[in-house]
Amino acid sequence: MLLILEKTCWAAFIYVLLISHSCNGFYLPGSYMHTYSTGQEIFAKVNSLTSIETELPFSYYSLPYCKPQGGVKKSAENLGELLMGDQIDNSPYRFRMNINELVYLCTTSPLSENEVKLLKQRTRDLYQVNMILDNLPAMRFATQNGVRIQWTGFPVGYTPPNSKDDYIINHLKFKVLVHEYEGTGVEIIGTGEEGMGVISEAEKKKASGFEIVGFEVFPCSVRYDPENMAKLHLYDNVTSVPCPLELEKSQIIREQERVSFTYEVEFVKSEIRWPSRWDAYLKMEGARVHWFSILNSLMVIVFLAGIVFVIFLRTVRRDLTRYEDLDKESQAQINEELSGWKLVVGDVFREPNFSKLLCVMIGDGVQITGMAVVTIVFAAFGFMSPASRGMLLTGMIILYLFLGTGAGYAGVRLWCTVKGTSEGWRSVSWSVACFFPGIVFVILTFLNFVLWGSKSTGAIPLYLYFILLSLWFCISVPLTLLGGYLGTRAEPIKYPVRTNQIPREIPARKYPSWLLVLGAGTLPFGTLFIELFFILSSIWLGRFYYVFGFLLVVLLLLVTVCAEVSVVLTYMHLCIEDWQWWWKAFYASGSVSLYVFLYSINYLIFDLQSLSGPVSAILYLGYSLIMAIAIMLSTGTIGFLTSFYFVHYLFSSVKID
Repeated sequence: MLLILEKTCWAAFIYVLLISHSCNGFYLPGSYMHTYSTGQEIFAKVNSLTSIETELPFSYYSLPYCKPQGGVKKSAENLGELLMGDQIDNSPYRFRMNINELVYLCTTSPLSENEVKLLKQRTRDLYQVNMILDNLPAMRFATQNGVRIQWTGFPVGYTPPNSKDDYIINHLKFKVLVHEYEGTGVEIIGTGEEGMGVISEAEKKKASGFEIVGFEVFPCSVRYDPENMAKLHLYDNVTSVPCPLELEKSQIIREQERVSFTYEVEFVKSEIRWPSRWDAYLKMEGARVHWFSILNSLMVIVFLAGIVFVIFLRTVRRDLTRYEDLDKESQAQINEELSGWKLVVGDVFREPNFSKLLCVMIGDGVQITGMAVVTIVFAAFGFMSPASRGMLLTGMIILYLFLGTGAGYAGVRLWCTVKGTSEGWRSVSWSVACFFPGIVFVILTFLNFVLWGSKSTGAIPLYLYFILLSLWFCISVPLTLLGGYLGTRAEPIKYPVRTNQIPREIPARKYPSWLLVLGAGTLPFGTLFIELFFILSSIWLGRFYYVFGFLLVVLLLLVTVCAEVSVVLTYMHLCIEDWQWWWKAFYASGSVSLYVFLYSINYLIFDLQSLSGPVSAILYLGYSLIMAIAIMLSTGTIGFLTSFYFVHYLFSSVKID
């Protein structure tokens, strides 16, 4: 049966290779390619206003901007976009393919006191306008200290140095990079928000045209005469205006001012092809930092692991060989003289304190670890493109829901092993299904009240709460109960030794064992903290994170180190006749989460100095706490399971009467 299955899998794999080889070009990530004919209209979309100062997103139309003729309409949003606070709306910004023009949008009514206050506040909080054309974010270039810096979006306004006045950005210069597509020899599968699509041979001629491969913006503040501008209509042509350097010619933000909005478009032909258009956004400036940090961590880890395991394996092998070569009388005599892990043979598998909680945490850890591994592997192979906003988070949620079966199975099987019976498995399964999601739900609800109070688009809408609860109780909980049922059907792991009725007294120690457990977390953290800096920067500083190949390597190193550290500490505790190793094995590797949370606080204080206000700090700490708890459950599970199988193997190798 296994041979047939293996042959079938190989046949399917070879078939996929042949099919993919027959395509002249194959591109999976991203959205479906659009081609446009000359003069064809394309309308830009606008996302939520964002700021690295406050981390509170707000709707684009919360400010007095020009609105489209047919009214504001929301674009289709997936679960990930909603949870990230994205609110994508249509806009009046119209582009006509290959037609350069300078057009008028609208003139606002006189600014009210509330509008002026809001504009000034958004300007001083460094809010950015995020515009999207053909699924590409607007990109802006700026020069600071002689270095060309790339940003996405453009500011709401600016405040000149040593000035109390603020100026609004009301004129935009767009540069749209286009590539002429001939429609020959390329087959493209899209996985973006427009859905799956294939350009076939019959459609190639139809698809010929121009592709948008770049979208750049240069923002200006221009003071117009509102009386003259109000006479114009939407999309009327206006005369070209250079961006003024004098503040007197810039549009100030103050009461009763009427602001006129204009924009100009320039189309530029480019050699960039459509599959490569995201390369400009995903340029990794610190590639050497990633490589050096990973190689440095790898060398240190391999060196330490080599030393530890050589000593470790030699010691264990010598002890086992020496113990097994003795006859029964000599073993009885040497047992009176020897100390160490052999003396706790009757207590090593004694049920730990809070065994149900341990089983629940192991189950949730299996679920989180599985979700992280599958997500990072898929992202590393390019299946989760940033062109599909929210896809990464949506994929993580779906994976977490369907991995409930594995969580229930692991938690209940460990419960049956510890207790020796399946009685109470339903309670364990329910606890596994509700423990980590319940913690996340409580923290997110608290943060949501904070966001609601700030009227931010980052707040989770009420209907989304019902969707999340439905997914939780209609998919995750039943699958976890199914996994628990399968766990009761699986044969419990049998202990190789019997447990004594009276527990052995643990010798007094000079120092608390928890001190060693907490210190053990520094080694896994050493493999993680460099990549953690890039991840935090992408989340809180609005940068794209797409170096999942590096992250996959870091994940493998982290798993290896967590397993090594936990096994070594478990062996050390057994050697000093401490048979209460269960929780210590979990926290030996799980304690890395403490250092992750402390590093997050350090990042808040020293690297997020622009973050202002208690609301922003509360949001940051709340999300960091969720991340730390997830890391604790995942790394703790890796360490515990490795230690459990090590202890099981160790004591099954000893001859016991």
